[in-house]
This record gives sequence, structure tokens and C-alpha cells, in this order.
Amino acid sequence: MDQNSAADTNTQAQNELQTLLHKVIVAHQQALALLQQTEKAYGRLVPHQLLNLLQPTSIVDVKLGDQVERYMTIMFSDIRDFTPLSESMTPRENFEFINSYLSQMEPVISRHSGIIDKYIGDAIMALFDKSDDALNGALAMLERLTFYNAGRERAGYAPIHIGIGLNTGRVMIGTVGGINRMDSTVIGDAVNLTARLQEANKTYHAPLIISQHTLYELEDSSRYMIRFLDRVKVKGKSQPLSIYEVFDHDPQPLRACKQETLDHFERGVFYYHVKDIEKAISMFRECIDLSSDDFAAMLYLERCYEYQANGQHHSTGEMETPPIWHDDYLTGHEKLDTSHRELLTHINTLFEKIQANQCDDFSPLFSYLDKHTEATFLLEEQLMREHNYPFFDSHSKEHQRFIKRYRQVQAALKLSSNNPRQHAYGLLLQLIDWLSTHIGKNDRHVMRHIQNLAAQPSR
Repeated sequence: MDQNSAADTNTQAQNELQTLLHKVIVAHQQALALLQQTEKAYGRLVPHQLLNLLQPTSIVDVKLGDQVERYMTIMFSDIRDFTPLSESMTPRENFEFINSYLSQMEPVISRHSGIIDKYIGDAIMALFDKSDDALNGALAMLERLTFYNAGRERAGYAPIHIGIGLNTGRVMIGTVGGINRMDSTVIGDAVNLTARLQEANKTYHAPLIISQHTLYELEDSSRYMIRFLDRVKVKGKSQPLSIYEVFDHDPQPLRACKQETLDHFERGVFYYHVKDIEKAISMFRECIDLSSDDFAAMLYLERCYEYQANGQHHSTGEMETPPIWHDDYLTGHEKLDTSHRELLTHINTLFEKIQANQCDDFSPLFSYLDKHTEATFLLEEQLMREHNYPFFDSHSKEHQRFIKRYRQVQAALKLSSNNPRQHAYGLLLQLIDWLSTHIGKNDRHVMRHIQNLAAQPSR
């Protein structure tokens, strides 16, 4: 073979190699583009933000059983009276209606940093890192609903109403299922409680209800129009819960009336729960005289008349028997458990004073709370730091907010001698909730974390 032939052969081989490399690169780029498109498509079915909390490199890296614990605010919302509404439509019309509604709400939730976990028919379950984002998102959903209903009415359709419930707590985020079918999900008591809370909208005709846990997590609750609605015991839970109505998005006349009668309404709720029914009736009548659209006031007035007629009292029973110590409050740390038992003793003393209507001097209680929080919270925070507790920030913020809340009661009692028993009742509920929720759950969670670390083999 001469030199020219060898050169031609070499050039041809190089060209063939370049062509092959080009095909490989193109195929790789096409495969990468297809993978990206596939991952993007999966993102519409499986929330990427939720999976990102599990910190996978790609969706293909997600495994069955992956899980992470987070402290979040959960939202449940659904359409009121959806069943009779859906029965009047064909299956196709049902799908079109649900998609029309959900397409209005999904962007609102996303704009407020919410993660939509799942759609359950007409219901939406979403997660938020911050309670303020969740509450602002819920109010924005109600605002968007007004716009959506205006369009429905122009088209000749009846407006729809939704109910939203918010609750805050620790949840487990992870993957569940089997080898052939896997899904992401969020589980925990906080999730179950939110679902029950959202159902309470039907009882009180309140579009937006939040739990005490969400209220306490708000940066500044005074920014919103909130009133104490009731003390309830939800299905499947032994510990009662305080629930609150957020009425920022009520029609303007009703909103103004609720704001004006806020003190009367909350005093009426207090009088009802301590069975001072005549005073409760007086308070609720004043609310209704100003606005007959205040459904919650109407509901309480009916409850008052029912109690007068047959003795039926809708309550949790907390004002009938003092709280008692449960092993569920035990953390396993001797100093903490001793301190918590002492707190219960003071709670029972407060209970007895409210029962006897001897609410003239609470200075010993506030003096004790100052000393108790200083010593106990310092110890807890020291333990959390030493053992790198992952929820240190949220736990310590609960400490700060607890102090702020009982000092607000203290300030209210100093400023006014009116209704000291009502303020004492509010403080009692705060202390009972603290015992059952913070001590019975969160403090125990800290100690389990420490005990689990101690049980791990040393390296």
C-alpha cells in the first residue's frame, strides 16, 4: 500500500470515528433530555419539593422506606357539600369541575411556599415550613375562591364554599408501598389532627380554623383577625384542643361585627364552658344583635338553651375534674419529671381557684412560673445542645412563646380587674396544653433522641 492509500485509509477511519462519536454524543444528549423530561413529568405526579426533603440525587435514587422527620404546618381543605354537588354532574363534568377548581388553588399554595402532598378528590393536603406562610396561603385561597365564584356565577353556576384547617407539628415524610408500587406520603398525629380539624369547619360554619399549635407558631398573631372558637376533643385523641377562627376574609360587614364583638364572644365561650349560662346567653345575644350572620354565636346560643332545657352540655369536661398525672408525661429525666410534677400541682391549685371563683391574687403563680421556666428551660436547652437535637430551634421557640403568653395574661390582669376569672381560665388552658403537648410529646421526644444516641454502639 502506497503512502497516499494509507493516508486515505487513516482519514476514512478518523471520519468514521468522529461520526461514531457524534452519534454517541447525540444519543447521550437525547437520553439525557428524555430523562429530564421524564423527571419533569414525574414531578407533576410526585411533588419534587417533598422528595427533595429526602435529599435524593435524582428521582431514580428514591427508595422504598426513605424517610425524614420535619416540623411543619399541615393544611387540609375541601369543598363543602361536594357530594350532592357531584351527584348533579356526569363523571366527565365532575373531572372538569375538580380540575377547574384545583387549577385555581394550586398556584396560590405554591406562591406561599406550600408543597401539595396529594389531591383526594376535591380535597387538598399541603405542607408549609412556616405557619405564617400556611395561614397567608389559606387566606389567599379564600380570596381566589371569591374570584372563581364570580366567574361561576357569570356562567350561571352556584358559588362553592370551602373549609380549611391548619395544624402544626412533627411529621414523618417518606415513601411507602411495595416493590411494584411506591408513593410519597406524610404521616403523624399532626396530620390526623389536621384532617379532624378541617371537619370542624362544618360544625361552626367557619371557612378557616387553626389549632392552638399553629396559633402559637405565628410570628405575630395580632396581624390576623382571630377569635377563640371552642375547646374540642377530636375523634381518636384523648387530649382536648383549643381551636380558633380566622375571619380576615369574611364579608366586610360580618368581619367588622366579629371584630367589634370579639370580647363579648370570647367571654360568652368562657361563661358557657364554666356553665354560667345566663351570662353566656347575654354575651351571645349581643353578638347576634349586631350580626345575625354570626353562625358560631348562634350555635352557642342554641347550646345554652339546650343546657337550660335538658342539662346537655357540649364540652370536654375539663372544668369538672382537675388534671391528673399520667405516665405519658414521664421523660425519664429525674429533674425534669420532678419539675413537671410540681407544675401540675400549681395547675390544680389554679383549677380549684377558678372553680371556687377566688381569682383575686395570682402573684404566687406567676412568681413560680418565672422560676420554673428559667430553671427547666435552661436545663432542656442545655441537654438539646449537648446532644445535637435536630429540632432545637422550634423547641426553644416554644419556650419563648410560652413565657410570652403567660406574661400577657399577667399584664392583662394588672391593667384591668375585669373578668379575672376569664383570664385565669385562659391561663389554665395554656398550662394544661403545655403539660400534654410540650411536656407529654416534645420533651419526651428530646429524651428519646438522647436515649437513642446513648444506645448506639461507640465507634
